[in-house]
Amino acid sequence: MGVAKSWLFSLTPAAAKLALLQQHHQNGFSNGGEKKHVLSLRSPAPITATATATKMAPSPSQKERKQAAVSWSWSWSLVCGLMLFGLGLISLFTGQVASDLEWYSQRLVLNTSFYTKRSGNGREAIDVWKSSYSKFYYGCSQRGPHYRPAVKERSSNGYLLIATSGGLNQQRTGITDAVVVARILNATLVVPELDHHSYWKDDSDFIHIFDVDWFMSYLAKDVAIVRRVPEKVMRSMEKPPYTMRVPRKSEPEYYIEQVLPILLRRRVLQLTKFDYRLSSNLDDELQKLRCRVNYHALKFTKSIQELGHKLVMRMRKMAKRFIAVHLRFEPDMLAFSGCYYGGGDKERDEFAEIRKRWATLPDLSAEEERKRGKCPLTPYEVGLMLRALGFANDTYLYIASGEIYGGEETLRPLRELFPNFYTKEMLASEELKPFLPFSSRLAAIDYIVSDESDVFVTNNNGNMAKILAGRRRYMGHKRTIRPNAKRLSALFMARHQMNWETFAKKVKSCQKGFMGDPDEVKPGRGEFHEFPQACVCQKPFKDIEKSNDRDHHSAGKTKSTYNVEKPDEKALQIPIKRNMGKERLSLGDEKDEGFPE
Repeated sequence: MGVAKSWLFSLTPAAAKLALLQQHHQNGFSNGGEKKHVLSLRSPAPITATATATKMAPSPSQKERKQAAVSWSWSWSLVCGLMLFGLGLISLFTGQVASDLEWYSQRLVLNTSFYTKRSGNGREAIDVWKSSYSKFYYGCSQRGPHYRPAVKERSSNGYLLIATSGGLNQQRTGITDAVVVARILNATLVVPELDHHSYWKDDSDFIHIFDVDWFMSYLAKDVAIVRRVPEKVMRSMEKPPYTMRVPRKSEPEYYIEQVLPILLRRRVLQLTKFDYRLSSNLDDELQKLRCRVNYHALKFTKSIQELGHKLVMRMRKMAKRFIAVHLRFEPDMLAFSGCYYGGGDKERDEFAEIRKRWATLPDLSAEEERKRGKCPLTPYEVGLMLRALGFANDTYLYIASGEIYGGEETLRPLRELFPNFYTKEMLASEELKPFLPFSSRLAAIDYIVSDESDVFVTNNNGNMAKILAGRRRYMGHKRTIRPNAKRLSALFMARHQMNWETFAKKVKSCQKGFMGDPDEVKPGRGEFHEFPQACVCQKPFKDIEKSNDRDHHSAGKTKSTYNVEKPDEKALQIPIKRNMGKERLSLGDEKDEGFPE
C-alpha cells in the first residue's frame, strides 16, 4: 500500500472525528443561549451539566465540575494525540500497518457477510468443492491510465534474447519475466528459446507449444516482440551477441544498472538460464503485465487446446464435477527432494544417480526434509487426505502426472480409495500418440485439464503447482488444495493410534489456510506467481451485499461439505509397507515400517 497510503489510513478517520467534535463545540451555545453537553479535544473549554443531569443527583460545586472537565478533556486529547502519532510513525517507517489492518478488516467483513449458515455444532460447514466467497473476487490486469506505450522496435535500446530453463512451467515463468524485463530495459524482445537440454530432453520450440502470433499481438501495447533478430542487424555486429546470466530474483535496478549498459553497447544481448531471474516484488503495473503475459498472452497451440478440452468434456460427461490431482511422484522429483520412501539401497542408488544431474544440489537429510514438509505425499496419503476432507468414494479423479515411481503398485491404494480414476492415457490413447515423444506438450494437456477442474490438488510446491494456483486465483479463486505436508506427515505416521473420525478432524485442522481461499495470505506476502495479489480485485461491498442477499434467497440447496463420511473399510484398513527393492507394495502387514506409507 505504500507509506503515503498508510499515513493517510492512520490519520484520516481520527481527523474526521476531531473536526466533528470541534464543530459540536463551536455550536455548543445555541437555541437562544442554552448550553449543551459537549466534549472537545481541541481546547479545555469548561463543560457544564445539562438541566436533566442536575435534577437527577446532587453535584459538586460549579468550580469543581469545571476543573474536572478541563482535566478530563486535556487527558483525553493527550492520549488520542499520542495514539495517532504512534500509529502514524509506525506506518511511516514500515508501510505495513495499514495494509495489515485493511486485510484483517476485510477478513472480518467477509467472514461476517459470507459465512451465515451454521452447522449443527455452531461451526461453518465448509464447501470442499468451492470457496464460499470466491465469487466476490475477479482478475484485474488492465493497463493503468498513465501506462506508457510500448517502445517501437526502431527506437528500442536493442534486442533481448532469452534462453529459458527447466520443464514447461518453469519455462513459463521465464517467458513471463522476460517480457517484463524487456519493458524495463526498453528493449525489443525476441521470441524466447525453450530448453532442449533439461532432464526431459524435449526439443519442442516456442511455436510448437504456444500460439506465437497471439503472443506477439496481445502484448503489442506492452513491448515490441520479433521472431528473430533482423539479418541486417546481425551483419552489422562486430561480435556475436553478448551472453550473461543474471542472479536469481534480481531487482529492476540491477537490470538498469548492470544489464542495460551492455545492451546499449552490444545492441544484442542474450540472458541464459532465465528462470526466476526477476524479483517477485515489483510495482503494480509490472505485476499486472506479468498477469497479462501468463494468463492471457501465453495461449497453447490449437492442437494442444483441442485435445485438452476434449479430455475435459469426457470427464464432464462422466461426472458433473471432478478433481485434478497433480501427484508429482516422478523419480526426478523424489530424487531432487532428497526424501526417502522405504525402498532400501535400490532406491537410494537410483535417486543418487539422478541427483548427479544437478551439480549444485546439497546433501540433504531425508528425515529433516520430511519434518520440514518438503517431501511429496505418496499417492495413498493424498487419497487419505481427500477422503478425510469429505470427498466421497464416488468422486472422479483426473491424475495429472508423468511416470509414477513404483508404477501401478504405488497407485493401487489410491485407486481403492477413488475407483473413478483417470489419466490422459486412459481418456485419449490414440489421440495422444502424436504428443508422446514431447514431455512439454503432454504437460500442457495436463495443465488444461487441471485448470478446468472443479478442484485442483497439488502434491508439492513446484512450478506447475505455483503457476496453476496463481491462475486459479486470478480466474475466480477456484478451489485449490495444497497439502500442509509439514503437519500432515506427522499425522500420517500416527494415524493407526486414532479412529477415522479423529483422524479426519485432525486433517481438516491441518488444512485450514491451505484450501485456496481468498484471504489465506496477507497482502505483499507469498511468491507472486502463486499469489498474484496485484491482479486480484475485490468487488465493491454493495455488490457483495447484493450477492449475499441472493445467497440467502437460494438457501437450502445441497452442498458437499466437510461432513465426515467413513471411507471404504477395505481401503482404509490397508497398512502399507513399501519395499522398493522388490518394486512392489506389500499389503496386509499390520506394522508400520518405512516412510511414507
